Amino acid sequence: MHERDKFELLLNRVGHTRRMTLKGVAGKWSIKDVLAHILAYEQFIADRMVEILNYETYVPCKTQTALDAFLDAFGYPDFGSPLLDEESPKEWIIERYKSISMDDVVAQELQAFASIISSLEKMPDAVIQQHNLYDRVAEHTYHHYHEHITGIKRWLRVNGVQRK
Repeated sequence: MHERDKFELLLNRVGHTRRMTLKGVAGKWSIKDVLAHILAYEQFIADRMVEILNYETYVPCKTQTALDAFLDAFGYPDFGSPLLDEESPKEWIIERYKSISMDDVVAQELQAFASIISSLEKMPDAVIQQHNLYDRVAEHTYHHYHEHITGIKRWLRVNGVQRK
């Protein structure tokens, strides 16, 4: 939660929605693109956690056909599949969220994060440990925040956005 708070405070410095769609935060990505990227990973782990709570078993995709079916079913790539390289989902995610409003991306990302917290609160510690969820949640949440914080701070400096 501490890392989440730091990330949200940084995003609050951006201010206007218009600024969140300006390119250049991470290469050609905007803050909206960064949030879409984070949203996809958070939704992936949130859904896996709901499966754990419902005693369902997640099996990573092992064929391209299965990867395509997963994408159609869930609306994001199977980040657990050994077939998926680290770079290929990024452009797909950006394209997927291009026509979705900034407010909707923010709302979906907040909902995905809330689902993660809710699932963690419902799970006994033994289940969390059994599924290595503290590390898996970190990998799909605040590790991505850290990945983008430096770029966002640099972008804020370059664009003259002052600390609030």
